[in-house]
Amino acid sequence: MLASLEGLDHVVVMVHDLDAAARNWAALGFTLSPRGTHSAHLGTGNYTIMFGDDYVELLGILHETDLNAPSRAFLERRGEGIERVAFTTSDAATGVAALHARGIEVSGPIEFSRPVDLPDGGHGEAAFSVFNWSPDDRPADTRIFACQHHTRATVWIPSLQTHANTATGIARVELVAASPADASAELARLIDGEARRADDGWRVATAPERGDFLFLDRDAFVARHPAARADQLPDEGAVALVLRVRDLDAAARAVGEAAAAGAGTVSVPAARANGVMLVFEKA
Repeated sequence: MLASLEGLDHVVVMVHDLDAAARNWAALGFTLSPRGTHSAHLGTGNYTIMFGDDYVELLGILHETDLNAPSRAFLERRGEGIERVAFTTSDAATGVAALHARGIEVSGPIEFSRPVDLPDGGHGEAAFSVFNWSPDDRPADTRIFACQHHTRATVWIPSLQTHANTATGIARVELVAASPADASAELARLIDGEARRADDGWRVATAPERGDFLFLDRDAFVARHPAARADQLPDEGAVALVLRVRDLDAAARAVGEAAAAGAGTVSVPAARANGVMLVFEKA
């Protein structure tokens, strides 16, 4: 993988009603950050679910802007769910230069920040540098970008990293694609990675202890997750998030009636998690 990329950073879940989504994920045993508000030109707000090195971001539209048009289009086209995935970058400017040298179109880096309400009642700031791959480069219809964190202490707050369901991190993102081989090869090209054949699909690893990408066709996804229905899956898209947990029994208790036990897993149907199938597996 590109030297300035350090693995999967976070997964962005687009939602219609941000506060309702936060209540929904809290009911599944997650600890959520206080609500954040991005700048006026972004027009979005968020809640984050923090793990050791990565996180899930619930993102909602607060008001329409040019910059959130792709996210609004996603909600109109697919409804709620995983709209894009971020990679951690140690140096956004270096990453942009390296990708341009490879003939890969990216934009940025863009510097931005947002105010942070801290759990102890204090206030801080979260600051980032971000670059985006071309919106035309969407492996399995999933946008990708890279994020350099300048203020990790106001994002990775220890009290926000403990969850009743015992989740500790992202194991993988599962995507359906008409051609898993082609979609995985496209992602590998964009991040200077490698696509490898898996038993039932194609896998792109990011970094040790960071999440992988697993590309499957619809039939393989349903075979892997019998509770899923092929007719409810998009033609292309990121559809499942597999999370590592310390204790599967605790995860099942935290999730409650939404839990479905599998072979060494506990899963939550997409209808209960804002368009994302959640799968918990032992860390």
